[in-house]
Order: sequence, then C-alpha cells, then structure tokens
Amino acid sequence: MKAAHDGYSFVLSDKVTRTKAKFHNRYGITLVGDLYTPKNAGGKMPAIAIAGPFGAVKEQSAGLYANELAGRGFITLAFDPSFIGESGGEVRNVASPDINTEDFCAAVDFLSTQDNIDSEKIGILGICGFGGMAINAAAMDTRIKATVASTMYDMTRVNAKGYFDEADSADARYEMKKTLNAQRTEDYKNGTYKRAGGVVETVPEDAPFFLKDYHDYYKTERGYTERSLNSNEGWNTTSALSFINMPILQYSNEIRSAVLVMHGEKAHSCYFSRDAYAAMIKDNPYAGNKELLMILDAVHTDLYDQKDIIPFDKLEDFYRKNM
Repeated sequence: MKAAHDGYSFVLSDKVTRTKAKFHNRYGITLVGDLYTPKNAGGKMPAIAIAGPFGAVKEQSAGLYANELAGRGFITLAFDPSFIGESGGEVRNVASPDINTEDFCAAVDFLSTQDNIDSEKIGILGICGFGGMAINAAAMDTRIKATVASTMYDMTRVNAKGYFDEADSADARYEMKKTLNAQRTEDYKNGTYKRAGGVVETVPEDAPFFLKDYHDYYKTERGYTERSLNSNEGWNTTSALSFINMPILQYSNEIRSAVLVMHGEKAHSCYFSRDAYAAMIKDNPYAGNKELLMILDAVHTDLYDQKDIIPFDKLEDFYRKNM
C-alpha cells in the first residue's frame, strides 16, 4: 500500500511551502521535520512545533495539523521524534518518556533561533501519546507559551495500568515486567529487537470499536505511510518498560503557560484528558489559562485528520491569544 499523496496522508495547502528541517536534541540525536511556512510570511512570526500520534510520523496527522495552521499564519514544524521516521537514534522504533519530551524542547531550540520566528511566540502541539509528552514539556520548558494536547494518551499510565486502569495492581505490573525483561534477554542474545506489531491487518468482528477506528486510519489510504510504526510492525516490544516506571505528568499543576486539552467525547481515551486536566488545575494558581474542550460525537481518531471536526478556528484563536 502507498500513501495517498507522495508519501503524505494529506494534500499540501497552496497557501504554504514545505521544506526539510534538521536539528538536534541535547542527547545528540538528529531530528528531522517538515517546516511549513505561509507563502505571505513577513517579519518575525509565531511558530508551533507538532508531533504525534504515538507510533505515527510527520507525514500523517502532525503534518496535517502543521499544514492547516501554517495556512492560518503560523510557521509550523511537524517532526519525527527520536528513533522513528527520518529522525536519528541508532536503535530504531523505541520510545522514551524522557527523550520524547526532550524532542519537543529541541524543536523549541530550533524554532527559537530562526531569523523569521519570534522566539517569544512559540507553542507546541502534541497528538495522542505526544499530547502527554507536550504537557510534560510545558511543565519543564518556560519558553513554551501555549500548549495543545489533542486526543491525548498518557502513555505512562496506560502502560503501567492498562486500558481504563484495569491492570492497576502490583502483581499485574510484576508479571508484565517479568515478560518484558525476559524479552530483553532474548533481544540481547539475538542482537535484534522484537517488534510489538502495529495495527492488525484484519480486525475481528468482536474487537473494541477503537481498534476498528485505528485500522481505518493506519491501514487504509486515509492514513497509511511507509514509515509509520502503527501502519507496519509497531514499536520495539520492550519500549513499554520505561513508561511503566516513569509517570510523566507529576508536575503538570505547576504549568504557568496556557494549555488547551481537547478530546472527542465518544473517544475510548477521553478519560486521559479529563484526568490530566483535573490534575493540571488542582492547586494551580495559574489555572485560569487552562481549558478542557470536549468535542461532541467525536472518537479518538477523528482528531487525527477529520478537518470538519478538528476545531482549527479554536486552535488559531488559542495560539494568537496566548503567544
């Protein structure tokens, strides 16, 4: 299967230009992104760095958001996180709560030093699992003026506790860690890394509706791209280990900058956003610039690419007011 539009899952707007960008994070990993610039750009402009969903690449949802927001007057950077897509990292197809948070900060490094970007007007946007990374970055990086988490997953929570927290026990985690550490031994013996598998080729009739939604995005022309982990063989199996042990949203209620958390009300994953927002504003003297937006009748993957559902007018207004 080939991606629908020259490797991208969307059509480039005639209002923007797209160029390659390379930058590095503080671990020395070279990251690769697509820089979207409005054709009528002039002077120093506001900018937004965008990544996600978890297991996707910049040619998918992140690029679609970047394409649309650039058409509305922002310079945008859709980038591949470390170890996936065109970005560097010697071990491929591995995720890290620390390094992937750092990737957002590295994108801010890059944007802050561009002659045509106002370094005081930089925001970030994370989709799915990178929504959680974006909030974590906002808790650390005071240069980030506005953050959007779209259809967010807290990857540390889902790995440690399972979907809907149904495996939230010390015994369940112990058994999972035993299995994953046994796989580490096998990987080391073999000199390879076992892949967890992406979205399945055929979805059973009795599968949860969200698995069907994922299939409809990642396994069809709608969202398929060759470099996407979810469209192909998935992450390294042992990627889950660090997420089990390192919750990422511990200091979200110390974020002073603006945060918009948006989610489809019918998404299986909406509890991540509801709970993350509640934790973010609890005892936070800067809660006034935080917002939870629930989108009626939308499911998780609707916010990947459905432009009639993604509230781009709201996003434009949010960034303009807060950067």
